[in-house]
Amino acid sequence: MTISIAEPVTSSKPTRRSPTRRSKTITISLPPEMAAKAEAMAKREGRTMSELFRETFRAYYAREVDTWFQELAEFATTHNPHGYTEADIPRLIKEVRAEEAAEKAALKIAKAS
Repeated sequence: MTISIAEPVTSSKPTRRSPTRRSKTITISLPPEMAAKAEAMAKREGRTMSELFRETFRAYYAREVDTWFQELAEFATTHNPHGYTEADIPRLIKEVRAEEAAEKAALKIAKAS
């Protein structure tokens, strides 16, 4: 079974309901038994198929974003051996810039000698 779903877009195209269309039509294919379950769920909840799939995508996307942030946090804890925090950043930048300036000065002195 093939189902068309409307998603928001920035372009406007007239429809019967609205003078400007604020969605994009996307076609998906589902196995018959999955389509029947989706239709039954939409009917039971008094929703359209578009509403059902929009909500499904929102939930999936939120889960993926949460997973990404959890993975990022795990990476940060294993790759921050000194335990630096956001508050340390200005100090660290000053230290690195001071080291770079000292190295430049030392090179100038070495070249002048």
